[in-house]
Amino acid sequence: MSLATISSEGQITIIKSIRDFLHLNSGDKIEVLPKNGEAIIRPISKTVDEMFCKLKRSEQPLSVEEMNGQNYMCQFWLLLS
Repeated sequence: MSLATISSEGQITIIKSIRDFLHLNSGDKIEVLPKNGEAIIRPISKTVDEMFCKLKRSEQPLSVEEMNGQNYMCQFWLLLS
C-alpha cells in the first residue's frame, strides 16, 4: 500500500514505484476516475506526435526499397521500448 498526502494546493506526489509501474514521467497526463468512493489513477496514452516531438516530413520522399533498407520499423519499435 502506498500513502500520499494532499498539499494545501491540492497536489499529491505519486511515489516512484507507482510512477515506474505506470510508466509515468514528469509532465505526463493522468486521468483520475471516481469509482465506488475510491479514485482510480491511470495514464493517458500519448499520441505518436507527442512521442516523437512532432513528426517531420522528409524533403525527399524515399522509395519502398530505401525504407526497407534502413529498417524503419525496427528503429520505430526500439524507440518505443
